[in-house]
Parts: sequence; structure tokens; C-alpha cells
Amino acid sequence: MHWDSADKVRRRSALPVAPGKYIDRPQKVGAGGTARRTLIVRRASKVARLRYWWCAGRLILLAVIGLAQTVLAASPRLPFADDVFPLAVWLQQPVHAQKYKNLGINLYVGLWQGPTAAQLATLKQAGMPVICEQNEAGLSDRNRDIIIGWLQQDEPDNAQPLVGKIGAARLGWGSPVSPAEMQERYRAMRARDPSRPVLLGLGKGVAWDSWKGRGNRTGHPEDYPQYVKAGDILAFDIYPAAETDPALAGRLEVVAGGVKRLLAWAGPERTVWNTIGTSKVKNPDAVVNPQHIRSQVWMSIINGARGIIYFVHQFEPRFVEATWFESPDIAAAIGRINAEVQGLAKVILSPASGDIASIGLRDENLNPVPSTGIAVTSRRKDCRLYVFATSLSSKPLRAGIQLRQAPGTLDVIGEGRPLPASGKGFEDDFQSYAVHLYVSSARNAFCE
Repeated sequence: MHWDSADKVRRRSALPVAPGKYIDRPQKVGAGGTARRTLIVRRASKVARLRYWWCAGRLILLAVIGLAQTVLAASPRLPFADDVFPLAVWLQQPVHAQKYKNLGINLYVGLWQGPTAAQLATLKQAGMPVICEQNEAGLSDRNRDIIIGWLQQDEPDNAQPLVGKIGAARLGWGSPVSPAEMQERYRAMRARDPSRPVLLGLGKGVAWDSWKGRGNRTGHPEDYPQYVKAGDILAFDIYPAAETDPALAGRLEVVAGGVKRLLAWAGPERTVWNTIGTSKVKNPDAVVNPQHIRSQVWMSIINGARGIIYFVHQFEPRFVEATWFESPDIAAAIGRINAEVQGLAKVILSPASGDIASIGLRDENLNPVPSTGIAVTSRRKDCRLYVFATSLSSKPLRAGIQLRQAPGTLDVIGEGRPLPASGKGFEDDFQSYAVHLYVSSARNAFCE
């Protein structure tokens, strides 16, 4: 094979070939059919070359934009292991971080007038990660790696205070921050740092349509499918145990309803947490009941919450920032709750197994009542079946739970009692807002 320079041809090509590219084309020449190859040099005009590079540059730019949009659209995850359940406290001083760690807390959410360099240094020394507002210190401080997420303005769905005062009186309350404004803030936060998720905390309106604190948006739950687009992790707060409104006071089941609604609005691409009240908040007559705290934690988890934030503040009859440290019994009870949740974290965070076939409920007089009075979920892990159940009623109930497979004997976790099954089902009693956690005694019966 050789090249014949006399056969070289120069011509302008309309094909999309890069300027100056050589293409060899086989030809037969001579009587013996000796193979020779003609080298065709395709030279584009100056206009064609400019057009080529403009198209190439445009394609590269579109690819870069598409990659950036993909990064921004994908919700980043928190750096927790798959067997660690997020258990946080809201807006607490970093100096208490070690005390909270001793009670099973593994995350701070919010920093008062922060983050500051001093706050981040204290949390870094304690090994306590934090989700906080995004500011210059948070973006550039040498201890910024202790920040694992960014925090949106809290409760933007509530009516917002008007700026300024007239004498000693406030100007009053205006409208909530609009969902469009919150989405814009979210995009700006993600643009400044796409590596950390954004937490959006919403108010009572998630669970209670009649909440008047939403001002002119009271009774407009249609706002929430738009609000959820302003966060990667979504939470809400409602504290029925400390509520003063008779329509809501003591109705712990609204917590479960709020989690279910928020999960439906959030869709599969976002994570739902819940905020649990653990103090009197603004009700001096409220009774802080550890069993009710445990019930709200588990009804949140059973209905799909994948993180818990504890609200620890009290405002009435006096302000207390860290009420747990003034109530050793409450602190100890919450420590046990956290240990229980964390001990089952690998099970909780695994997919639901769909082993629940049906649920039947009867009241204390053995009359049938709607099955919505209990929340139940199931998991399979390490060849065992787990069934988590909590009552959503203040009245005693008898629950009959039918499974798709006979479980044999069940152990009731933390209660030290076996519960024999009858065929594919079992029955148990639930007192007011009681929680029961079951695991099959026999291994290998529930291997996937």
C-alpha cells in the first residue's frame, strides 16, 4: 500500500467533518488490480469551520448545564450510615452537645443567631453534626465540615410578623412566606452548596387545616405540595400534648396524620422527619408524659418518618431552653426511647415487607371499631419478622392482626413477654396510645 500524491483531491465538503480531517478511500488501479488508496483532504470554508466550532461549543455548554441541573435536582443524602437513625434536638446551645449525646442525640438542628465560628468549633470538638442556616461562616469556616445540611426559615407557612412597632404594640401579622419565595431560596442555597441537603420545617397546618396561625392561608392545604419543593428533608411540628385549643388538646393521633400527609406531598424523592414536643411549651397546665412522647415517636416512624427532632424549649410559666436537664426523669425516659429506636434502626430503615394482611379492632366492650385506630407496619430483617404497632386512640383497644404467613410465637420487645400466634394472626391489648413492638422468636422462617 502506498500513497499517490498525484491523486490527492482538494474539495469543500458539506458533511459534518472537522476541518482538515483526512479520509482515505480505497480504489483499484492498474491491470493487476493493485490496491491503492486515495487520500482526500476535506477543507471546510472559514464559515463552515466557525459553524462547526460554534455547534461543538454549544453542545459542550448544554452538557455542562445538564450536568449542573442533574446535580442540583438530585437530593444529597446525610452522611449517616444505613443503620443510624437521625435523632436531633432543636435550637440548643452547643455547650450542651455532650450531654445530649449521652441521651442518644446524634444531631443538632438550628443554631441561635448562627452558625458562628465559636459554635462550630464547640460542636466539632464534641463530634456533634449540625443542620443550620447558610451564612458566610457556615460556607467558609475551617470547621464547616461539622455542618451536614442547611436549614430553611422555620415555619414559613405560618403568618409572618409585620416589621416594626407602633408604640409598644406590634404592627400585627401578615401573610405566610409564599411557596414560590421558599422555592427560590432553596434554589439559591443549593446553588451555593449542592453537596448538602436542605431541611424545611413547616408548622401545624401540615396536620391541622383549621390552624388559625396561617392567617389568610388558613384552610388552604393545597399550598403544601408547593412548599415541599423548597427542601430535601421535610419536617413539621404540632404538639397536641401541650395544646390549649380543646379541638386539638391531647389528640396525639394528629401527629400520625400529619406525617402521612407530608409523606404523600413529599413524594419518594424527599425524606420526611417529624418534630416531637417534649415540654409544656406554652401551657403551664400540660403534663409531660414519657409514654406519650414514645407514642408520638413511634407513630411517626410507623407512618414513614425517617428522622425525629425533639423540641425541648418551654415558654410558660417561665422560659427554659433545655427542659430535659431540669427533669431527670424525662431525660432518662427519652434516653431509653432513643436507645430503643437506635437499636432497631437497621430494621426501621429497611423496606416495609407487606406482611400485614388485615387489622381488626374492638373496643373495651368488644364492639368492632374502625381499623384506623391503630398504625401498624412490618419488616423482615435477618430472617425474622418485625411488626411495629401503636394505638391512635385515647381509649383501650383490642387489636387482631392477621399476617400473610404464620409467625409462630412473637416476643414483645422491651416488655419481656411472649405472645403466641393463632395460625397467621395474633391479638393484643392496647391501652391509651400504647406502643407494642413484636419480633418473631424463630429464625429462618422469614428469610427473603
